[in-house]
Amino acid sequence: MNKQLTKDYSPYLTFNRSEWSALSRRSTIPLEDLDLQSLQGVNDRLSLSEVTEVYQPISQLLNLYYLNAKNMHKDSNHFLQMETKKVPYIIGIAGSVAVGKSTTARMIQYLISEWPEQPKVDLVTTDGFLYPNEILESKGLMKKKGFPESYDISKLFKFLSELKSGQSVVQAPVYSHLTYNIVRDEMQTLTEPDIVIVEGINVLQPPKNVRGKDKPFISDFFDFSIYIDAEEANVEKWYKERFQLLRSTAFKNPKSYFNKFAKMSEGEALAIADRIWKETNHTNLKKNILPTKNRADLIIEKGEGHSVTEVKVRKL
Repeated sequence: MNKQLTKDYSPYLTFNRSEWSALSRRSTIPLEDLDLQSLQGVNDRLSLSEVTEVYQPISQLLNLYYLNAKNMHKDSNHFLQMETKKVPYIIGIAGSVAVGKSTTARMIQYLISEWPEQPKVDLVTTDGFLYPNEILESKGLMKKKGFPESYDISKLFKFLSELKSGQSVVQAPVYSHLTYNIVRDEMQTLTEPDIVIVEGINVLQPPKNVRGKDKPFISDFFDFSIYIDAEEANVEKWYKERFQLLRSTAFKNPKSYFNKFAKMSEGEALAIADRIWKETNHTNLKKNILPTKNRADLIIEKGEGHSVTEVKVRKL
């Protein structure tokens, strides 16, 4: 089968960076004073050209989908001769640990908030739906933190169901990367959002150990989904680079769960990072995360230095 024919059978339209950038429309979103430092992760390298060439066209595409959903809701109400309550448009963002999900989510949140419609957009991470460390320890799952079984999926389903049922005020649990645990007695409150971005490694995964036949997927609640992809060697490199950067910053905080790593020699710390990658993150990526890539509506392919090289959009 020739290359062109194979490409035609793909469920995605593929654009290299220059092709994708050429799709961008003139925008009124102010980018001159954009604080990239506040949006990018510990070792992400987000540039203004990355914003204008990659994320701005993604934002413009999302705007088309969002407006079409609003119009469909209005037309459906007219046809059904009833007024159903507005529900938020939900965008899911998935990908491996250290691939840059948080940076992408914050960037998209900023661009969406600057749309002409000025929608109210909230960002929620699924870290808050992890079981507390005490429960993970009792189940012997601390080394599998981030695996599907380490999440309170019923709580996540309840949160998403409340959003999609049109409930005015919805709350999500909060997670602290400092203490590496759920923050007790603290919740993130969402009040009548127009758009909600749900970011996490697990958001496109199918339900595990399903006994019933009608168990929903988390992604069933999404209106649009994004997967951030990169070569495994790059992701491993970024993870270890981030680990080393955190040793000289956040890990030095006496309250940090990982404070002990800041006191180790560089060789000892690198050995720990390598072990965590191999035993946890690599296994989770191969077994649970990467197989969900082709369930996404849009795939962002990254190369060296977190630079986006390609964008794939699911065909309609």
